[in-house]
Amino acid sequence: MRASMATPGPDAPLHRPAAERFHSQLDWLDSWHSFSFAGHHDPAWMGFGPLRVINDDTIAAGRGFGMHPHRDMEIITVMVEGELHHRDSMGHAEVLRAGEVQRMGAGTGVVHSEINGGDRPCRLLQIWIEPSSNGLPPAYEQHPFPPQAGRWTPLLDPERRGGAMAIARPVRLWRGLLEPGQRLVWPPLLDAAEGVWLQLINGEVRAPWSLRRGDGLGLGWPVPAPGPAPLEAGDAGADLLLFALA
Repeated sequence: MRASMATPGPDAPLHRPAAERFHSQLDWLDSWHSFSFAGHHDPAWMGFGPLRVINDDTIAAGRGFGMHPHRDMEIITVMVEGELHHRDSMGHAEVLRAGEVQRMGAGTGVVHSEINGGDRPCRLLQIWIEPSSNGLPPAYEQHPFPPQAGRWTPLLDPERRGGAMAIARPVRLWRGLLEPGQRLVWPPLLDAAEGVWLQLINGEVRAPWSLRRGDGLGLGWPVPAPGPAPLEAGDAGADLLLFALA
């Protein structure tokens, strides 16, 4: 895998503790950046393979990002709480609600806005992934993916298995929801990955590494047999994202 930092191994994962992420604080925005973003720059944390951005954003009611451009990037928004109003230069005017996921292929160029049109703060994870090639036509897709306890919900899949969306790169993404103490085995489709990134949205998980809300973990893949132990949720359960990167 072409990584932007040290290559991980099965015994030396790349741990990104939540408190060590970059932080942007405005009167309407509380944003935590797993990798270098905007005015925050660290050559050791430029991304993980094609995964360039994981921003955990909380946006105040009635506020948000005005019209701004993107180009040659796959942008995935996972809505965690509240709602977000989206408008773009492709003609879309949509509301993204908790449990829904949006995929926007910026391609040759797109301009969009993201405003919290609700009456309470909203929370989302915005993810940027490099496409396999540049200069593609812009694209938009949005679907509900309510997570189900004790199983993986596919969000991205190159073959669109299980109703997942596909982006312009053979990346897979799952969301996993675990009840307190519940265990979940790793998806078999990870076998084709060159690297894996685990991001905790909420709760706590052990795998055997202990991760809490906002923590991230990068692993080289596949790992030697017999493979990693199942993920196990802590006392508050767990809500997490799992990326299979190529």
